[in-house]
Amino acid sequence: MTLKNDISEIVLTEEEIVSLAKSLGEQITKDYEGKKPILVALLKGSIMFMTDLIKNIDTHIEIDFMDVSSYVGTQSSGEVKILKDLSSSIEGRHIIIVEDIVETGNTLNSIVDFLQYRKAASVEICTLLDKPVPSRTLDVEVKYIGTKIPDGFVVGYGLDFNEFYRNLPYIGLLKPELYS
Repeated sequence: MTLKNDISEIVLTEEEIVSLAKSLGEQITKDYEGKKPILVALLKGSIMFMTDLIKNIDTHIEIDFMDVSSYVGTQSSGEVKILKDLSSSIEGRHIIIVEDIVETGNTLNSIVDFLQYRKAASVEICTLLDKPVPSRTLDVEVKYIGTKIPDGFVVGYGLDFNEFYRNLPYIGLLKPELYS
């Protein structure tokens, strides 16, 4: 049995994802020319998107990573834990948080507050997927959005269910019977 058998529908093809990363990278290039931003990928889900995104940014950047957790299974616990912090100081620096998907807004809201507390010059968010669902509890401002997607549990291209499916080259809806 292959992973494809667990997917009910492909939401974004590999080609569509590459196109979105190119478009977002070009916009970030324009907005941050001469500013040398730090792109902060939230592990583990955003690593594939970060890789494609930075290939399309044509200005000086740095990258760093944070590992944060707020999910248990398919639901947000509401409690954000920092498992891996940044490697360097961000004081006075422009930060772009790179996220795979925005759902409830809890994790991002906490991370933005945390980075502002550390005196970042600015903090913006770049996400591949925006899922405006009823579970969105906080209004988090996302400057760069790849695409909006409908409600449903998506996996692939870094997104997981219990650490599986990250290796799919596309994003698909996981069959509900696999996580219900």
